[in-house]
Amino acid sequence: MKRRELLVLGGLSTIAAGMGRQWFQPVSAQAITPLPASDRPLDLRFIAVADTGTGARGQYDVAAAMERYRRANPYKLAVLAGDNIYNNGEIEKIQAVFERPYAPLLKSGVKFRAVLGNHDIRTNNGNDQVRYPGFNMTGRYYQFQEGPVAFFALDTNGNADWNKQLTWLDRALQASNAPWKVVFGHHPIYSSGFYGVNRTLLGRLVPLFKRHGVQLYISGHDHSYERTQPIDGTTYLIVGAGAGLRPVGRSSWTAQSASTLSFAGLEVYGNELRIQTFDKDSRLIDQGQIFA
Repeated sequence: MKRRELLVLGGLSTIAAGMGRQWFQPVSAQAITPLPASDRPLDLRFIAVADTGTGARGQYDVAAAMERYRRANPYKLAVLAGDNIYNNGEIEKIQAVFERPYAPLLKSGVKFRAVLGNHDIRTNNGNDQVRYPGFNMTGRYYQFQEGPVAFFALDTNGNADWNKQLTWLDRALQASNAPWKVVFGHHPIYSSGFYGVNRTLLGRLVPLFKRHGVQLYISGHDHSYERTQPIDGTTYLIVGAGAGLRPVGRSSWTAQSASTLSFAGLEVYGNELRIQTFDKDSRLIDQGQIFA
């Protein structure tokens, strides 16, 4: 495995001026004991997954785990953080890579909310996916609210209309009075995986997250799982192990990482958001809490 440059934080509240290097190796997941039940009522439960659209066994295995989780913990929302159709975003493949693997979830009324990944824009710039009803996209970037959570979906591809999108995001975050603000896009910002830290997105998005109190950013692109410690109040969650895998390591900001097929289940209880991540065999491999 080649070395990759990863951003080193002098602390979790300030970005260091320099760049550091580390060797990264595959990190195996280990089952852990779940958190005790909350004494507060559940406000919202949803799941998050990315890099799913292969139609291969890995996708079906994770999809089956998502359905088992739904039966035990009902939910109606699934955040799909891009690379929905491999390899080139061809909408003709939608049955093989979405409708069939997730048939039990779709039949039960789960609504997927998607964004475009880099593979998705290879055909017709992803416009067919934006129009596809099953992805519930109202544009290349859009917002919606579920209970106390305001969601902001982004097009993080290099050819996005960034000036217009950033102006929209700044205004939308400013206008929202939701106690929870969750942003999702395909490309990670902080990552200990194959692609490392995305300094372009760090410069574009992190100042807005800090200014408007975004508590969580969900992404994929790296085919692994990683949850950061809060960085300037924002937790960064990579859920790109929805069908295939690459190695992942650890950085100074990492709370947990794993090269394991998986998805994340998220629950909101008042001022607490719980993240529980499950592998394809429904084993709990990570959990964390965020407080608003």
